Amino acid sequence: MNYRSRFRNAAAVACLAALAVAAAPAAALAAKVGEPAPAFTATDSNGKQVSLAQFKGKYVVLEWHNQGCPFVVKHYGSGNLPKLQKEWTAKGVVWLAIISSAPGKQGFVDGKGANQDMQAHSAAPTATLLDPKGEVGRLYGAKTTPHMFIISPQGQLIYNGAIDDKSSADPADIPGARNYVAQALTEAMSGRPVSQPTTPPYGCSVKY
Repeated sequence: MNYRSRFRNAAAVACLAALAVAAAPAAALAAKVGEPAPAFTATDSNGKQVSLAQFKGKYVVLEWHNQGCPFVVKHYGSGNLPKLQKEWTAKGVVWLAIISSAPGKQGFVDGKGANQDMQAHSAAPTATLLDPKGEVGRLYGAKTTPHMFIISPQGQLIYNGAIDDKSSADPADIPGARNYVAQALTEAMSGRPVSQPTTPPYGCSVKY
């Protein structure tokens, strides 16, 4: 095992070790599948106010993001998440990346830093929302980065969980993974019920 692999694995273990403690306050307020998605308004990376209400009638994906998390690095460095963003926004889906890292914590960035990070990875979310006080994160009970949520055009939460079924920080696991987000969107947009509406999220703890 080379130095890079050891560092990546150690960082991933450290993130997971902090998960149970850091996620506890958020878990108590977790949004539930089958219920109306909690309303929110947040400032995006360009200084504009973005509210969930303005996207009524569309599918909305919420993606919790932390550029320093090895699990996020896995999905962005490989191009996996940017590809998903482009694929689904092209089909009319709204994709909101949300950064709930508090000032001084891993992943905290200002608007300029968030834009630079997304541009560096050719990412294409509809907007990147800054949530430094963790208000939106706690509203949804976001536990990890990434933690994924899908909201129906009727405003109902229809998916809450992991991006896929390979809970590792290794990009080599992506090709063989079942992508739960793509699966849920495909089913819902085809008029079928989401077959796996909840799954255990994995990744680094959200740094509230």
